[in-house]
Formats: sequence, structure tokens, C-alpha cells
Amino acid sequence: MKTIPKPLVMANQWTIVLSVIIALITQSAWILFVPLIANLLSLLTGFHPILVIVKRFLSKPVNEYIQEDYAQLKFNQWLAVSFLIVASVSYILNWSVLFNVANVMVGLAAFIAILGFCIGCFVHFQYQQWNYRRKNSITR
Repeated sequence: MKTIPKPLVMANQWTIVLSVIIALITQSAWILFVPLIANLLSLLTGFHPILVIVKRFLSKPVNEYIQEDYAQLKFNQWLAVSFLIVASVSYILNWSVLFNVANVMVGLAAFIAILGFCIGCFVHFQYQQWNYRRKNSITR
């Protein structure tokens, strides 16, 4: 099973949170491109520039840290990228309410994940449960 060290996951979450705070304060989307491009690049190519930089500052070998499930993180990344795209497009279209709502949602989700509860994981689990029940009800 592929995993990622928790400090790298936390660095990505903090990048999202700080970018969202700056975007909300300045009412500008330019800073959102940092986590958006980094996470989109990671999803499409497997290369995450923020994690490459942060990895250099880890004090222990990566396998000595608590590990996070790669598949779950990938699902969460898709959610984050989706909200960051919505926020960015909303900014370009001058839809300030949607810009703020999308920003708050992705920022809050990342901050709550930092605190220890993964909303994306909960959504993914509920989706898996729904899919399992749907498939089993069809076969009966």
C-alpha cells in the first residue's frame, strides 16, 4: 500500500489554508494558483513541488513518520482541486459570492483536517458505503 508521511500532508494542508486566507483577505485569486497548480500537477503527473521542497526539511527518514493512505489523499486532492478551480473561475467571472464560498469550503476542510478530522475521508467512506449498498441491492 502506497503512503505519504503525515508532515508532508500537513504542509499541503497548511499551504491551502494560508492561500485561502490570503485570497479572502485580498479578494484576489492569484495566491490560489500555488496550491491549485501543485495539487493538479500531483494528480496528473505524481510530482508535487511543495512536497518535494518540504521533504528536504524533514528531520527523520520518511518511513519513520506516521503514514497517510495515498488513495484517500488522492481523493481529497481531487476535492481540493475542484473547489480551488471553482474559486478561481468564480474570481475571473467576478462572482464574488461563489468565490468566497468555494474558498471558505476548501480552507475549512483543510483546517479541520489539520485539527484531525478529514471531511474528504468521511465523504469518501460514505460514497463507498452507498456504492456497496447499491450494488448489493441490485444482486438480490
